[in-house]
Amino acid sequence: MAATMTNMFADEHLAAASGLRPNEVTTGTTIMAVEFDGGVVIGADSRTTTGAYIANRVTDKLTKVTDLIYCCRSGSAADTQAIADIVKYHLDFNKMEMGEDPLVQTAANVFRELCYDYRDSLTAGIIVAGWDKHYSGQVFSVPIGGMLQRQPFAIGGSGSTYLYGFVDAQYKEAMTKDECLQFVSNAVSLAINRDGSSGGIIRLAAITKDGVERFVLTGDKIPKFYEKY
Repeated sequence: MAATMTNMFADEHLAAASGLRPNEVTTGTTIMAVEFDGGVVIGADSRTTTGAYIANRVTDKLTKVTDLIYCCRSGSAADTQAIADIVKYHLDFNKMEMGEDPLVQTAANVFRELCYDYRDSLTAGIIVAGWDKHYSGQVFSVPIGGMLQRQPFAIGGSGSTYLYGFVDAQYKEAMTKDECLQFVSNAVSLAINRDGSSGGIIRLAAITKDGVERFVLTGDKIPKFYEKY
């Protein structure tokens, strides 16, 4: 009688073949943010995976930490959700103490501190983006390990490995909000087509001094490339 595999992720031979430890699963996503004059545009796919199993097809990876500051989450969903909640808690206190909305760089530094201090136990790659009255739109990258760097645009997650050539070729300074929305949607669409751990719909947001505009691109609205020929 043939043996049955009740848990494909717990099988030691399968784990060894994929470079994973027993009971460890792979995760993946695609996140992105870009600055424009007066704000930022952020975007992400919506697939949450545990190895070959899709746990959620419509995850919202664009997480609000203040009214005008959001983070894009990649890595372990549980880790990044917990970190975002803790940062929101700290920034609420910061607003009460300072009497004004926190700076984007303040939020990014709180993320950096948590990701660095707990780098051995957390798997979290974060992009922090938003608007404040002192420095306008800003994008900060906090990759796994807790480094912090401001960039005109940032990409992250497993899908980003397919995008470096595209974003280097297509990014240009002084893009408008609409151009940034198209830039981000094209990039995330390309990642979805190539990365097995990215998929679902594309969620976008534009953050300016006037607030946050949210957009959702479902399957019929996601940009197509080679498939259309």
